Amino acid sequence: MAKADVEAIKKAKDGLDVWPDILRYAREGYQSIDPDDFLRMRWYGIYQQKPNEGHFMLRVRIPGGVMNSVQLRTVAEIARDYANDLADVTTRQNFQYHWLTIETLPIVIEKLRAVGLSTTGACGDIMRNICSCPVAGLDPDELYDTRPIVQEVTRYFLGNKEFSDLPRKYKVSISGCPIHCNQPEINDLGIQAVRRRRGSTWEVGFQVRVGGGLSTQPRFAQKLDVFIRPEQVLDVVRAVTEIFRDYGYRQRRNHARLKFLVADWGAEKFREVLIQHLGWTPEPAVFWPDPTGKRQQDHLGLHRQKQDGLYWIGVSILTGRVNSQQLFAAADIAERYGNGDIRATNQQNLLFPNIAEAHLHDAQRALRDAGFEWEVSEFHRGAVCCTGNEFCNLAITETKGRLREIVTHLESQLLWDEPIRIHLNGCPNSCGQHHIGDIGLQGCLARLNDGTQVEAYDICLGGRLGADARFVRPIQRKVPADRIKFALENLLRAYHAHRHNGETFGQFVDRHSNEQLGEFLGLHLLAQDDPTWTPPPPRAHAPAGVE
Repeated sequence: MAKADVEAIKKAKDGLDVWPDILRYAREGYQSIDPDDFLRMRWYGIYQQKPNEGHFMLRVRIPGGVMNSVQLRTVAEIARDYANDLADVTTRQNFQYHWLTIETLPIVIEKLRAVGLSTTGACGDIMRNICSCPVAGLDPDELYDTRPIVQEVTRYFLGNKEFSDLPRKYKVSISGCPIHCNQPEINDLGIQAVRRRRGSTWEVGFQVRVGGGLSTQPRFAQKLDVFIRPEQVLDVVRAVTEIFRDYGYRQRRNHARLKFLVADWGAEKFREVLIQHLGWTPEPAVFWPDPTGKRQQDHLGLHRQKQDGLYWIGVSILTGRVNSQQLFAAADIAERYGNGDIRATNQQNLLFPNIAEAHLHDAQRALRDAGFEWEVSEFHRGAVCCTGNEFCNLAITETKGRLREIVTHLESQLLWDEPIRIHLNGCPNSCGQHHIGDIGLQGCLARLNDGTQVEAYDICLGGRLGADARFVRPIQRKVPADRIKFALENLLRAYHAHRHNGETFGQFVDRHSNEQLGEFLGLHLLAQDDPTWTPPPPRAHAPAGVE
């Protein structure tokens, strides 16, 4: 399908109108599907699965990552019965399946609907699953419990044909988390709680950022000069979405995200147009600092809740992949030791809240018996990856097995006690968010000296969010995949040997040139041990944060 055809396909028939056709295709078989409807099926969370010969990926919409044990048990049943016993936790706090067929898709979607879950809007040019803090309502330090707001906004936009034909996908984050685990900087629309002093008390409202996003041209969202109250959030989301719908670019798919409109307009003009769509003028923004320091932007481990005597346990799921047995066990554990709630995080993990102190030991034992761990290495804790070429049509390289290999190797070779985020992506589109990793690995292909083509990765360094937000700098191109773990070991040993006192990994990267960091990777030494490959020179140095 030519990219230029997408707008015509959407105009000919709305994506939300394809459901009767999906039911018909389920009766008539895969060969009966109109090729244009493969695009429209995305509006119901459905993508063709590589190699596009009869199987589909299906994504489930879980607002804020909040679900109950009944819903999770249904997710497990579908994985077991229809999806080759696999499910992946994604970076949008939801689940996705593989190996579904057109015949099973309506059955699966109806099973999800029966327990209050939806796939509508999980993909397509529409508002995607709204992300939030996975410990909303639990965290003693949170500024505001945004769960009711997330549900309100979800209900308004779910299936709403006024907003079902946006120029491109549209990602929204709404949170009261003090450490910004919901990553407002890289969302199209990031709404984040802030506080201001009113006499002798504090008043909580929200700041608004627009125009963030990654893919091949990453942009950080720009803050608007507005302060909004909780009851005004839906109106602001509606107005921003109208602006994207009415003014967003549609000529080229790779230039259609909201970030390009914001980059051209700037924050001041965007605010002016926003006020026109609102019909009222928000108050000016208040200063509220972005998070700083080396803390991981997640809530893993054992933590005391704001509710007396209760705890949550956040487990780290390397690559986000789970099987049905683990999901059934997770639902049972949530019921037996908590109140049935489970939360998914945007870093491919799960959280078990509302566990009484008296039940902690038994809950921990049950989690370990199910294969869930929370006391893991920093490499394990900070690892994120995309689907990879196992199922994705765009991916160049395999990802999930490779990330496990890298993490296992680093755990066996290094003693490490500080946060380090390794984000691995199978192509430039950044579903694995390699642009914001301390170490970002972007999949590509390399040619060995004998002409053989192999999977490889570009090694990029120094990404992070927060007060000192920067995207990675590409350092070394086309490193064969089987050498990556050794190169990273060399680099991290050099960091420990040469860092200044108290220096973070990101600061260490900022202080060194690309050529120096290339030397630390030790690729020339690896090439001496294996003459089949000659490493290209490191990328020419560019100022940190530019690329």
